[in-house]
Amino acid sequence: MDFNTYRHAYFTDPPPEPRFDLEGVVGITLFFADYAEAVDFYTQVLGAPAYSEGTATRGWRLGGTWLTLLAGGEGSPTNVEVPIVAATPSEAERLQRAFIDAGATGSHPEDELMYEPVRLCPVTDPFGTQLLISARLT
Repeated sequence: MDFNTYRHAYFTDPPPEPRFDLEGVVGITLFFADYAEAVDFYTQVLGAPAYSEGTATRGWRLGGTWLTLLAGGEGSPTNVEVPIVAATPSEAERLQRAFIDAGATGSHPEDELMYEPVRLCPVTDPFGTQLLISARLT
């Protein structure tokens, strides 16, 4: 299959407008036994996926990379922390609030030193996956 055929088959055109101004994720793929529920949750927070392949792959563009959900495995990814870097501390807090409003749990944002000054806005999705939303402090 050539790239144009592939692109038209699997990518949303036009792509959905991003809901958050993010710098990116370093390529994360999560496997969920409750795949349909996980897709519904992440769609509620992040909007429609930009990539859909068959019934078992959905992908969201986050900054310069992808967050991909796949069907499979036993349970949910609980021995992982997904780093998401927002463009600003207020955008990190807004994303954290969106996750919590959709059913995640989270603690109060904190300013920390983690290689550089950052605002940390952690959440745990309803499936037990930890997401560490952060933004550089200036």
